[in-house]
Amino acid sequence: MDEVQISYIEYNMKISIITATYNCSDTIIDCIASVNEQTYENIEHIIIDGGSSDCTLRLIKNGIRKNSKVISAPDEGIYDALNKGIELATGDIIGLLHSDDTFASSQTLEHIANAFLLQDSNDPDHKRADVVYGDLVFTESRETSKIVRFWVSKPFTSSMLNQGWMLPHLTVFFRRFVYEKHGLYNIKLKCSADYDYLLRVFKDPSLQFFYIPETITRMRMGGISTGGLGQILNKKLEDFWVLKHNKMPSPFWILLRKNYSKIPQLFVKKLK
Repeated sequence: MDEVQISYIEYNMKISIITATYNCSDTIIDCIASVNEQTYENIEHIIIDGGSSDCTLRLIKNGIRKNSKVISAPDEGIYDALNKGIELATGDIIGLLHSDDTFASSQTLEHIANAFLLQDSNDPDHKRADVVYGDLVFTESRETSKIVRFWVSKPFTSSMLNQGWMLPHLTVFFRRFVYEKHGLYNIKLKCSADYDYLLRVFKDPSLQFFYIPETITRMRMGGISTGGLGQILNKKLEDFWVLKHNKMPSPFWILLRKNYSKIPQLFVKKLK
């Protein structure tokens, strides 16, 4: 453990956190505080605002940490905003945190950094992680202490993609070169650009993936993927297109399995 700590201090990776905002004055303070309270210090918080007309920008400017970047201009949706943030990011590691959401604890990013470093080894066959991910909880939109669903991931194997498995997007952290290799989000997709991107990345046999069995993010219900019936239907249609576009076998059955796999999330009552 001592060797790991020495390596951690010497390397001190910068982590870029990208947050897309638009008229989110009710939640942005909690989001920013969640980043500011992290025990890991080398953080760059990039906030891309879509031209908010409420007091969101004022709250951001009053609350952001030093070395943060804030840009406010009209965009073509959340994935366009995330792409802008990725292009601005200077961190060794890049992660996302939506304006409605928070990290699970003040040590979350420290655990993420250590997970990347723990893959370092003198063993030439022991490769360090390129992608680190974990678990997510869905909470009530107002009573965020009340957990509605618990999305538990697991260590990745390539066969899982054909079984409809997919990890929660907001718990995934990439080394910078993953974005350089696989590009940005497809902004033509309004609900499923994250699913499209994760399929692209997790189909790459050259990458190393590492799962942390702990909650990374607390997500409020009511976003694009957890909104009303119309949003849910649009997402399913886009998911089907994504599966076909990525040349996945039997896309209809994969989509059924993907939806079925969410049922156990409703029965998890205890936060790790």
